[in-house]
Amino acid sequence: MSLFRRGPGRVDPAEALDRTLGPGGSVLLDVREAHEWSAGHAPAAVHLPLSALDAGAELPAPARGRPLVVICRSGSRSRHAARMLAARGLVAVDVTGGMAAWAEAGLPVVDGHGASGSIA
Repeated sequence: MSLFRRGPGRVDPAEALDRTLGPGGSVLLDVREAHEWSAGHAPAAVHLPLSALDAGAELPAPARGRPLVVICRSGSRSRHAARMLAARGLVAVDVTGGMAAWAEAGLPVVDGHGASGSIA
């Protein structure tokens, strides 16, 4: 057993989708900035920019008290956010490859109006 604490886990986009399906599942938390979110995000995602999280913002109501699957564009910001959330005592994993990998896997992406979106 290691004396060093491991960081939060990482999941691929398919596992992220599996974890967030159905009631009581994990919440997909998108930590990209507003313009990125508006261009395209996963349909069931909840938005909280990393800049707001860094500033101490509370989680959006749908994400409170639930496991979190954190996503950004490529996986860097989400990894940072998942570590920060885990340090707060929350259950959080991040998505390897982020929304770029999500879209590449053929998973749905919608824009701010619910139409087909793109990854900014």
